[in-house]
Amino acid sequence: MASTAAACFLQISTPARTSSQRYVQPSSLKPNQLVCRAQKQSTAEDDAINGGSVSRRLALTVLIGAAAVGSKVSPADAAYGEAANVFGKPKTNTEFINYTGDGFKLQIPSKWNPSKEIEFPGQVLRYEDNFDSTSNLCVLVQPTDKKSITDYGSPEEFLSKVDYLLGKQAYSGKTDAEGGFTDNQVATANILETATPTVNGKQYYFVTVLTRTADGDEGGKHQLITATVSDGKLYICKAQAGDKRWFKGARKYVESAASSFSLA
Repeated sequence: MASTAAACFLQISTPARTSSQRYVQPSSLKPNQLVCRAQKQSTAEDDAINGGSVSRRLALTVLIGAAAVGSKVSPADAAYGEAANVFGKPKTNTEFINYTGDGFKLQIPSKWNPSKEIEFPGQVLRYEDNFDSTSNLCVLVQPTDKKSITDYGSPEEFLSKVDYLLGKQAYSGKTDAEGGFTDNQVATANILETATPTVNGKQYYFVTVLTRTADGDEGGKHQLITATVSDGKLYICKAQAGDKRWFKGARKYVESAASSFSLA
């Protein structure tokens, strides 16, 4: 009686040979693929080679074990849309760099460059997009007699005390009301959002403002301001981007920078 055995071999790119000495091109197999097949052997051959017949259960066990080896997932495998983690190291966010200053810290877009331009009193840091200087951020540290940011009043009241951050109307001539502007007005500022988060027991103010000018420059500017008070100092971070670039990808850089600002 013939018995059934499992034959396992490493499939290379050369053709496979059958017991009848005919070559069969394994078109459905890949190079270096582990293949397991059950082959019939005579009883005499079983006795000579293995000293006995191999049961069907053992053949099935060999097949299952070989399949498990062949289906092992490589550490470099990744889901669709993800980068392969070849060396098993955790991924890092290369779009931002961590910056720690004197008493504060924040994340700065990695493609932004340091700038020496001084815009406001107490400015200690300024970075701008190397492709568009309208997208920028700055940090101000100023002395204050306030004990907390809430001593300035509401976020809206605080903004009115630091409105120089939004820019001043330079034109002082007569204008007609048009384009959403009133008589003799060539700039507007609208508060879009305010928040009062508490971080490590310290109160912060967060204000988002959209400013527009009559000349239509950039379609307006989104300006995000984060502020807090500590040890007699007022800390302010302002990040901004033009309205057009805001909706073309600059938003995430401006929002991430402004929201990451905190005391060190």
